[in-house]
Amino acid sequence: MYTTYVTSPDKALAHLFLHCCFKDGEFNEAEIDEVSGKFAALGLQKDLNFKDELKDYLSYKNTSLQDESGYLDHLLKLINPTNELALYSYCVELCLSDAALEFSEKSFLNKLGSLLNIEESEQATIEKLMVQRGVVQSQKFF
Repeated sequence: MYTTYVTSPDKALAHLFLHCCFKDGEFNEAEIDEVSGKFAALGLQKDLNFKDELKDYLSYKNTSLQDESGYLDHLLKLINPTNELALYSYCVELCLSDAALEFSEKSFLNKLGSLLNIEESEQATIEKLMVQRGVVQSQKFF
């Protein structure tokens, strides 16, 4: 079902970002702000409507995502990233936007990292970096 909604690189990126935020089963105000900020920072709002993409994502989220690897593969084929580490770091940042990394999010990031051909040591470094950046931003010290 998601293949009917996610048909372009921009939509794929938007749905990947939404998926990052929904991995822990919650989507709070901080995550809404974080993902909408990413939409704006990357210029996605020019061609996409955040609310429409969220509605589309929610329409298939519970019924069509039993094969998460297949879903991620579909999204990544559309995105066709050349900056895999940057894409991975955005996803880590979104998963951490609620200040916690749940088991489901960690599992998701492992699948994503594998599909992006990012070594486990690189994944761990990026995750540690993003956690530390979050601490610095919230506590205002290095």
